[in-house]
Amino acid sequence: MARLVLLRHGESQWNLENRFTGWVDVPLSPKGIEEARQAGEKLRGFTFDRAFTSVLSRANETLRIVLETLGQSAIPIEKDKALNERMYGELQGLNKAETAKKYGDAQVKIWRRSYDVKPPSGESLKDTAERALPYYEKMIKPYLLKGETIIIAAHGNSLRALVMELDQLSKEEVLELNIPTGAPLLYEFDESGKVLSHRYL
Repeated sequence: MARLVLLRHGESQWNLENRFTGWVDVPLSPKGIEEARQAGEKLRGFTFDRAFTSVLSRANETLRIVLETLGQSAIPIEKDKALNERMYGELQGLNKAETAKKYGDAQVKIWRRSYDVKPPSGESLKDTAERALPYYEKMIKPYLLKGETIIIAAHGNSLRALVMELDQLSKEEVLELNIPTGAPLLYEFDESGKVLSHRYL
């Protein structure tokens, strides 16, 4: 049986400061480092065949800590910008609460959670899905069909795009989907690639 762990990076410095991060390469906060270590502890008993991550350091560092905790640092790791967080455009670096005061809570929620509405000069979740899903289909799914155990360390929105596909969520359902930092989400598949189960560890 193939197993896939989706892991959003630990809390970043800008998560802590409640800022829109996007493609800005922000490090983990001290809490984020601890979340990554705890994720590794939750994954004890898993033997990963390979790992995939974005090119951003907060995801890379989370993956490094997890694999180090498990004593599995030598597995193959692929990094690709297809798994990057969505690009938040003009919102990057802005405080979320201040942005909500300026534009209204409802507008900011639409920018953050909707499927196909872009923030100014940024990407929508649909845009993110259009790079993350083909990468998953081409580069990751073939290994799952071989029965491998894989971990993807990525970001709130690149993982939301994957979960939307795996769980067959509607545009309305994905609006309420939030993936917490540092919480391993396990999917199990049959030999045809059909999802059998999923749960947070």
